[in-house]
Amino acid sequence: MGMINIKIEGIPYEVEAGLTILEAAKKCGYEIPSLCAFNHGECNQGSCRVCLVEVTGARGLVASCVYPVSEGMEIKISSPKAIEARRDSVELLLSNHNKNCQQCDKNGQCELLHVASLTGARDDAFAGGHSEVHIDKIAPGLVRDTSKCILCGRCVERCKNAHGLGILGFENRGFETFVAPAADRSFNESPCIQCGQCVNVCPTGALMENSEIGKIDRAFKEGKHVIVQAAPAVRATLGEEFGYPIGTPVTGKMIAALRRLGFERVYDVNFGADLTIMEEGTELLGRITNGGVLPMITSCSPGWINYAEYNYGDLLPHLSSCKSPHQMQGAVIKSYWAQQNNINPEDIFVVSVMPCVAKKVEKEREQLKVNGLNDVDAVITTRELARMIKRSGILFNRLPDEEWDQDIMGDYSGAAVIFGVTGGVMEAALRTVYFKLTGKEKEDIVFTEVRGHEAGIREASLDINGTTVNVALASGMRSAKVLLDEIREGKSKYHFIEIMGCPGGCINGGGQPYVRSCFLPDEDDDIMDTYKEKRAKALYSEDERQTIRQSHNNPQIKALYENFLGEPNSHKAHELLHTTYAARERFPEV
Repeated sequence: MGMINIKIEGIPYEVEAGLTILEAAKKCGYEIPSLCAFNHGECNQGSCRVCLVEVTGARGLVASCVYPVSEGMEIKISSPKAIEARRDSVELLLSNHNKNCQQCDKNGQCELLHVASLTGARDDAFAGGHSEVHIDKIAPGLVRDTSKCILCGRCVERCKNAHGLGILGFENRGFETFVAPAADRSFNESPCIQCGQCVNVCPTGALMENSEIGKIDRAFKEGKHVIVQAAPAVRATLGEEFGYPIGTPVTGKMIAALRRLGFERVYDVNFGADLTIMEEGTELLGRITNGGVLPMITSCSPGWINYAEYNYGDLLPHLSSCKSPHQMQGAVIKSYWAQQNNINPEDIFVVSVMPCVAKKVEKEREQLKVNGLNDVDAVITTRELARMIKRSGILFNRLPDEEWDQDIMGDYSGAAVIFGVTGGVMEAALRTVYFKLTGKEKEDIVFTEVRGHEAGIREASLDINGTTVNVALASGMRSAKVLLDEIREGKSKYHFIEIMGCPGGCINGGGQPYVRSCFLPDEDDDIMDTYKEKRAKALYSEDERQTIRQSHNNPQIKALYENFLGEPNSHKAHELLHTTYAARERFPEV
């Protein structure tokens, strides 16, 4: 688009046509108080009225987040009328808001509190009744509390944009309006995949992950052997909670913090990722050579698994039977590790630190239990780990860099690290599949054909020693649906498909630190476009630093098979590392 001329506070500026007033003002050096500071492009209703400004010739004040600039437009941000209107808007929101800020998990990241400070909003400026409160704490992954909801609609749009779903919507009308799944059902009683993307865009504490910190506290009190394992994407984002720039890997300090929190062993889920590749790669080659169900689809993402069971029950045979990495590793801890350390598996409490809210749901699946025991006993998000560190008085920035515990499962490959990025599982599997088909390592270990942190669909056709392997990958269910419909219609040309529940993969998981430009320094103005790329680079850079970059070359993985499992896809491996799926009703009886 071309450039146009506008005036802000009487000063002329040249800006791009097509921008909203809010966007144009930011480029010209003005920060209009708003609840659209950074929202992944979801809030487009202008319903909160926090960003009101005066525009010459307009009838009344306009919401700058939805009002486009035009040639010759004159905008007043700091007029008494605009300032008072913005303050009134925030005060009206506060009048129906549960202001227990000290107990709210969004404290410090609450956008409503931020704009209240900017606008000078007064407490109880508008007195009156409160809407009826609806609270849902049933679901393992998510909590909904309408007493903190401001009806901005960001969660509603996020669910549609990321997944093509409409799990959340506006119920009732007028003062009794609230946001909920249809008929005010629990997330647990609707086809919600519990990915947590709605939590990522909620400006307040109305939507949060269901915290399991209390479970860990009890396990310590009961004298359990509390073992922790952290997913690869956590190291790329945890630093953001402690003031590090986005994309700063903090692996060593994270390990040190986990030790100081009292965990008996501190392990990397990358070991489980390498194990997954051994099982999944073997399964794929078996399907290709033995006429199995193709395309085979990855099974690492629990949000995707939930979506498949709700919407594509007829395609479940296409899913790999492999458990996800942290579940595999939990199963190994409660079997092989327990055996080696002469510990009763019932006395072991496995904690997974995940970038994902849906992992909380996954660990409860009956199909994942071994001998009646859960592989994993508690899942905490990156955000929850940060809370545990902060409440313990640990000065994260001053911690030394420490190494993972090395007994039995300390080694990992670069292939495992990139599991946290969309395309990473695919690339890790291809590194091993290439070796299995050719008998040698690929000279250039990187498969650039399947790299890309952005949501959407990528595809490639690879010639490996005369065998053509057609692959595709998608993140976000809106993209995945395209590939799944092709399979259902018998039109799919692929052998192997990677699907990630969250757009961009685990680096953008529903349990990751919030990215809000209003809480970031001015030099991070471009962060809305680059935060996923910066997080992805942190993982790719760690892959490049590893001496071992293929899962099949991990010496501890080799030892596990030699001493315990036998070989990939063996009977023992299937007992511990594989699972089944079942179609689910979209709206079960409640």
